[in-house]
Amino acid sequence: MRHLVLLGGGYGNMRILHRLLPNSLPEDVHITLVDRVPYHCLKTEYYALAAGTISDHHIRVPFPEHPRLTYLFGEVVHIDLDKQSVQLKDGSNISYDDLVIGLGCEDKYHGVPGADMFTHSIQSIEKARAAYEALNNLPPGAVVGIVGAGLSGVELASELAESRPDLHIKLFDRGERILPMFPKRLSDYVESWFAEHDIEIVRCSNVTKVEEHTLYNHDQPIHCDVIVWTAGIQPNRVVRELPVEKDKQGRIILTKQHHIPEYENVYVVGDCASLPHSPSAQLAEAQAEQIVHVLQKRWNGEEPPSEFPPIKLKGVLGSLGKKHGFGLVADRPITGRVPRLLKSGVLWMYKYHNGY
Repeated sequence: MRHLVLLGGGYGNMRILHRLLPNSLPEDVHITLVDRVPYHCLKTEYYALAAGTISDHHIRVPFPEHPRLTYLFGEVVHIDLDKQSVQLKDGSNISYDDLVIGLGCEDKYHGVPGADMFTHSIQSIEKARAAYEALNNLPPGAVVGIVGAGLSGVELASELAESRPDLHIKLFDRGERILPMFPKRLSDYVESWFAEHDIEIVRCSNVTKVEEHTLYNHDQPIHCDVIVWTAGIQPNRVVRELPVEKDKQGRIILTKQHHIPEYENVYVVGDCASLPHSPSAQLAEAQAEQIVHVLQKRWNGEEPPSEFPPIKLKGVLGSLGKKHGFGLVADRPITGRVPRLLKSGVLWMYKYHNGY
């Protein structure tokens, strides 16, 4: 039996499973998926879990079942590309014939002292649960500092403002305007929504240090009862330690067939892959489609395509609480209730399209 090992049960590897199962997996191939938890997590909704507006169960999706699919639940600590072996935290090793690395990302603290110790995160379901407990146990009038005004920080701030309007929320960002990756019209719309909901935007901030309950902006201390870090991501530590070529963000540079140049049987999907677009669930799924095509060709003894058409994303949607949103669809900015409804529809389709 040929052994395909998938590391991480995120959006990319879930798409690979659903393309191969139940009827497109060769009879001589067995799949093992390794993840820390026994279900797929809807990471795009971690902000709502942390804010307390959805339940934990709402963002868990069962993994598929198949006679030639095995699950191992544990933490990957090392990958030996030459020995074709994956080591887990419990000391066990898994050998593979083909490997897809989809271990996702973790927070990047940019060398800020104390940021890793004294801030909460929404980069994993375990950390989002801890953030939920910290945020929702706060007394009335408490101050919440959110560092980073990209999509995650904006969605968390808006959701928390609706969930706990009694809190004083401060959103710190290095730029002149929030959401710099979007057109100014969208940034202005979100900023006006924040003004209506008493969310304070701290512009041109420079967080130089974090201590317990204290954030230093330009070395000036600001009291915060809880601090949440949403100011950047980097690939998983295991990926950062691999002795292969990476881009400036630490993501692995791949061939056009999505494998590591020196290792034709090792593919990288999602946040750990160096791609033309910013990491997203949509990007990971599109990349996974192409990886499945390459795998099937190679399993059949055929040459895979020399290159694929460029991945085109349908757009980006963000929420402002439960009733409003913003986004880019086919490069057109949209605001108001429509993008929020679209995002809810996309989530519903994702959860239930495969029979969940």
